Amino acid sequence: MALIWFYHGDPKGNDSAAVKAYDAGVITYSIPFSITADLTADTGGGQGLAIGVLNLAIVIPQSQVFQGMKTKDLISWNTLIGGLAMHGRGVDALNLFIRMKNAGQKPDGITFLGILCACTHMGPVEDGLAYFQSMVHDNSIVPQIEHYGCMVDLLPRAGRLEQAMDFVSKMPMEPDVVIGAGLLGACRTHKNVELAEVALQRLIELEPKNPANYGKMWPG
Repeated sequence: MALIWFYHGDPKGNDSAAVKAYDAGVITYSIPFSITADLTADTGGGQGLAIGVLNLAIVIPQSQVFQGMKTKDLISWNTLIGGLAMHGRGVDALNLFIRMKNAGQKPDGITFLGILCACTHMGPVEDGLAYFQSMVHDNSIVPQIEHYGCMVDLLPRAGRLEQAMDFVSKMPMEPDVVIGAGLLGACRTHKNVELAEVALQRLIELEPKNPANYGKMWPG
């Protein structure tokens, strides 16, 4: 039994780039499961860990699932780290990451997606930057657009708009609409007109046929 995420998101469409990025990352592991399944059985594909997320509410207490598992594999660690991060329990997610490393489990890109998401919710910019650098230099993991999305979401929360823009300019891939809209939203929040104009132009280039982009400079 592996894991499944039921992420319905914000009905008003206000999901952050980090949440959308993490949702896109973990969906790789999703397969159907029965809520009555034996969650502690070692059946492969995540060693029996199944955490259902319904409208952002964890319906299976993580302590009953994770702690009761005989063997914890990478998917198991990633599932719980990501679930804690998405539900605002960043400190618990980071502590679990330390336990994961102490247990000898090597992290992957999904692990760091959860860690960066945790930092986004908590707001420690320097920690987020350190984890990003560790992912690249210590673990030889090539950042994907979802990792960059988390950083672009994190940096403006601390008012570091210029650094976020620089981060995007140095991405090895084209930014997507989520990142573009996130940057523009951050510029609006901090009332930085100059950078907002740059972000808006970039967003229009990414989505030229969307007329709504032309009205996103400032709220009416």
